[in-house]
Amino acid sequence: MRTNRRQFIERVGTGAAALTAGATTASAGSAQAPRSRQSDQDGPVLLIGDDIAVTETTTGKVRGYVLRGIHHFLGMPYGADTSGANRFMPPRPAAPWTDVYQALWWGNTAPQNMENRYASKFGSFRDHWNYDDVSEDCLRINVFTPALKDGRKRPVMFWIHGGGYTNGNGIEHDGYNGENLARSGDVVFCSINHRLGPLGYCNLAGVGGEKYAASGNVGMLDIVAALEWVRDNIASFGGDPGNVTIMGQSGGGAKVCTLTAMPSARGLFHKAVVLSGASLRAGDKGYAEKLGASVLAEAGLSASDMGKLQELPWKAYLEVATRAQRKLASEMAASGAAIPGLRAGFSPSVDGTILPQHPYAPDPAATAATIPMIICSTANEQSPAWTDATLLGVTLPEVAERLKERAGFGPGLGDRAMAVVDAYAKAFPDKKPVEIWSPVSSNRQNVVALADAKSKQTAPVFVSWFAWQPPLFDGRIGAFHCVDICFWLNNTDVMLTHTGGGARPRRLAEKMSASLVQFMKSGDPNGAGLTSWPKYTSGKGETLVLDDVCTVRNDFDREARKALPTTT
Repeated sequence: MRTNRRQFIERVGTGAAALTAGATTASAGSAQAPRSRQSDQDGPVLLIGDDIAVTETTTGKVRGYVLRGIHHFLGMPYGADTSGANRFMPPRPAAPWTDVYQALWWGNTAPQNMENRYASKFGSFRDHWNYDDVSEDCLRINVFTPALKDGRKRPVMFWIHGGGYTNGNGIEHDGYNGENLARSGDVVFCSINHRLGPLGYCNLAGVGGEKYAASGNVGMLDIVAALEWVRDNIASFGGDPGNVTIMGQSGGGAKVCTLTAMPSARGLFHKAVVLSGASLRAGDKGYAEKLGASVLAEAGLSASDMGKLQELPWKAYLEVATRAQRKLASEMAASGAAIPGLRAGFSPSVDGTILPQHPYAPDPAATAATIPMIICSTANEQSPAWTDATLLGVTLPEVAERLKERAGFGPGLGDRAMAVVDAYAKAFPDKKPVEIWSPVSSNRQNVVALADAKSKQTAPVFVSWFAWQPPLFDGRIGAFHCVDICFWLNNTDVMLTHTGGGARPRRLAEKMSASLVQFMKSGDPNGAGLTSWPKYTSGKGETLVLDDVCTVRNDFDREARKALPTTT
């Protein structure tokens, strides 16, 4: 499947051969389409060899390659294999090596359910899923940098992938690629893989005792270990360990929020960017421990046999954990017990030590006080009609009926659905019923709640709303969940299936990515291309609407949001 997918992408012109715009002669902020014919005087755009792109790390030398003037180092270990006795345990350092490590290909994807990954032709086409080998030996980091050891101290971008807490990897979308931002912004870009799902967040402390005290949060400790690797090594890649920005989308955005509340991460990063993943709360400790006990019971093991849970092949363990999660949810529903919403699965939980408190509720963690933050969400997040044109004719009551059971990534609105739909129709009088469906299901409610909490602290917070509409699927796709990533990372000519490519998205991407770099440098995105972007205040709700023409609007959906049930 991998080979077929590669061939398809290359045919439509979005594969590795066209990853970034143009050759090394492209201007710093531009993204020109590759020329169809090269002149005889042009040199190679790919350089690789024994003495090319070699640098030192604390565990040994690494060798990458230079592509279009940017040094690529892929799949470098920042931690040891997490299988066997290391399963459920905090990450251990990677073993040093004596030979030169060949950092030429992506690291293993963390174990997750890979069945039917490409089942949806629409989803596979739009998002260009990138998945290779899957293994518990997955603690890997990728680095893209303009130069090595040149005396420069470049700002560092640390990208955290989405997929909730159960799916994804550091190169899941082509738009995650760090080459263009490294070039246009003269920054160092890092991305990582880390443990997910029941291998990263299965809280066994309640049944296993002190030995398993960290088990419910080891996926987050992996990210801390990667940030420690950046602190100790990024100077060898031309980066400044004293100026690191963490950025994530969806589940990655939630991880950013969680990191700001972790004492062990303090000082390892200095700015934060949250895209469509605003999260005020982590999981509940009591529920997490109950779920961990259910996993042990589903495996037919007692507390004295805990070690056998570490011996199961990861696929078998994942099946056991998934069954346990479903059974517990069913039992709780049957008993009338409250099920903690989206956190009914495997996710970080407040344990009093690794995560002392919920990140921003009821109060923001003190560890976040000095961290400037950008928060962004998209206007549509989910666009129901993008694969089904018949939905263009739905009525408001029909939209309300659909929202009773499910609203975007959250639970349904039940009997409140019609009142909520009416409130949004009033707030957006120029929108069709199908277009009301999207903002009702968006992440904007949590964005405002997070911004309100963050605005109580010293460091500034800047809020944006990505409203740019791609021309794809007859214009029905909307400003969907994930589409803004390639704009922030200057990859609109890379992720053509999100943007269509060309000058129109490129113009906005150049402004957004330049403002992101300015934020990385100073903690303030102003002065680099976008219109004046005011700091957010609870009183006014200042929000920068990102579109072909960017404007500032003050809390434009306040009255509509009042109709929504509270969710964090």
